[in-house]
Amino acid sequence: MAYQEIQLETGEQGIAILWLNRAEKNNAFNAGMISELIHALDTIQNDQNIRILVLRGRGKHFSAGADLGWMKASAQLDYAANLADSHELGELMHKLYHLPQPTLAVVQGAAFGGAVGLIACCDMAIGAADAVLCLSEVRIGLAPAVISPFVVKALGQRAARRYALTAERFSGATATQLGLLCESYPAEDLDAAAEKWLANLCQNSPHAMAASKALLIEVGAGKIDALTRAKTEQTIAALRVSPEGQEGLNSFFEKRSPSWQETR
Repeated sequence: MAYQEIQLETGEQGIAILWLNRAEKNNAFNAGMISELIHALDTIQNDQNIRILVLRGRGKHFSAGADLGWMKASAQLDYAANLADSHELGELMHKLYHLPQPTLAVVQGAAFGGAVGLIACCDMAIGAADAVLCLSEVRIGLAPAVISPFVVKALGQRAARRYALTAERFSGATATQLGLLCESYPAEDLDAAAEKWLANLCQNSPHAMAASKALLIEVGAGKIDALTRAKTEQTIAALRVSPEGQEGLNSFFEKRSPSWQETR
């Protein structure tokens, strides 16, 4: 598929960068971008050579949220058409949240509305301290509906209610305090910080990271019951006998680097 609204870059180290590529529109997303992102995530999920996904925005801003032209067109649709539209956005969020590979969002400039949902769906996010984030939907009579489960998971209920109901803007530094971002940096240091995060992730077993991610999603808030216990026991047993598990254990005992570190 030839992308018009996004770019997908893959490197030799197994790092894929998925760029929102509408800089002239501040990377605001429309139906076309959503469709392309879904297709790209399916491609990434099925590519065994991709170890890590980075989500970024070209230009000054990460994403200004929904495209005004797209929103105007949506206002003319009936309920059924709007429901189908919303389903596509929900599919995007679901696929990003459940992507097997670890995901890192790198946020600069503005991140409004649904863009906050994209950030919340990633496993990790870093950003510029002076980035500006906002759940702005209520200002125009809407709600952060489709993204709300992921935003609540990332922010917690109290903060999610505050920012969804007030539509206050908050900085990257505040987003770090709230837990939406893992760390924030001066804007000029953001690219270098992203490289350090990726270098650290590349030290880890790709299979073990994917297994850990899947397990943590299933464990959720940490409910302790027989099914959860069985799943945790099965996960570690399977990893110990897997090729990467054997390589990791043997390299540790032999005091050498494991094979997956040799490419970085």
